[in-house]
Amino acid sequence: MSQPIVLAYSGGLDTSFLVPWLKEQYQRPIITVTVDTGGIDATTAQTLEARALALGASAHHQIDARADYFEQVLRFLIMGNVRRGQLYPLCVGAERVMQAQKIALMARELGTGSIAHGCTAAGNDQVRFEVALRTLAPELEVIAPVRDRYFKRQEELEFLQNRKLPVPPFGTAYSINRGLWGVSIGGKETLTSQRSIPDDAWVLSKDAFNKPRPAEHHVLHFERGVPCGLDGKTMSPVEVIETLESLAGPFGIGRGIHLGDTIIGTKGRVAFEAPAAEVLLNAHRELEKLVLTARQQRIKEMLAGPYGDWVHEGQLLDPVCRDIEALFLQSQQRVTGVVYVLFRPGSVFIEGIDSPWSLMAASKGVYGEATGEWTAADALGFSRIVGLTGVFHRRAGERAAASNHHEMQGTAKK
Repeated sequence: MSQPIVLAYSGGLDTSFLVPWLKEQYQRPIITVTVDTGGIDATTAQTLEARALALGASAHHQIDARADYFEQVLRFLIMGNVRRGQLYPLCVGAERVMQAQKIALMARELGTGSIAHGCTAAGNDQVRFEVALRTLAPELEVIAPVRDRYFKRQEELEFLQNRKLPVPPFGTAYSINRGLWGVSIGGKETLTSQRSIPDDAWVLSKDAFNKPRPAEHHVLHFERGVPCGLDGKTMSPVEVIETLESLAGPFGIGRGIHLGDTIIGTKGRVAFEAPAAEVLLNAHRELEKLVLTARQQRIKEMLAGPYGDWVHEGQLLDPVCRDIEALFLQSQQRVTGVVYVLFRPGSVFIEGIDSPWSLMAASKGVYGEATGEWTAADALGFSRIVGLTGVFHRRAGERAAASNHHEMQGTAKK
């Protein structure tokens, strides 16, 4: 029997079309693999498997990668307070390297040398998958017919219909990708820069502002920068994220539209809903302000931008990311405590923070009220020293101006 082709399977039109097309073209068995990095419940999983088998797959595998996805990717996005363009929390693109990793491992376990994916030539995912796969398993053949043969979606639809094969839900106005860190939504409005998507196109926050909910108070728990509980209940990080999504999503928290630079060089725009990411990134950032020094925060901020860019671009496997992650991990040794949050329509408000490592509580001084650690004379001397740079700059300018004045007078006499 010939070696199978392992197909990265999402259940959408592109990957559904590829099951019978690859089978016919290559005359080899097709094994579909769905990597769950969030957003797939039991019913959806059953539907995906049934559809794959009905399309002609010889076997289907679903891999639960949520915990690994958090450990290898999301915890560092939290530790770094990473957002792209100071807005977008890398909702979906960050999971592609994890999916490629799991699929490559599956291919090796099955003893095959071929992997296929359904990415197009117009988006970021083709780059993320290819870079990751070639780094992880350069010996594997990567087959990408949708990209390389320029298949149009209408052609794929007719191919399935002509063979009386199941057609996945298709024809909706919006393309939706859902994962543990949020939802991305693309439609005609995101093809330009002028308009938002309509309210009924949002997935997690529909009617958040038409039917606003009363405010809710919650308490988040962190241990060394990792979310570990909610409202006094100990949870795994994945449980915290999934629970926050269900709680904060209906408030419209984490809803936005990101405009930025794609990997291939064009400008791109995408709507997103990331309630858990919005809550955790804001809460974690404020907890860090309480326990980290100003220099620690500054260095982390300098590294968060490039780290987020490389994750977005599918370059997570580059060794420089391990170096940055090592600094992130070291910086989180004291990022332990609780954060009190208030959910209101469209926003999360940080009401307060507490930690045994609080630098605020460690000071005998009270900002604006009492010195405690120093005297009034110390404060005066400190202010004089801090102001010296400005004094020297002003003095040098005055001397230069005076010197120029004298030179001009001397020239005039001559």
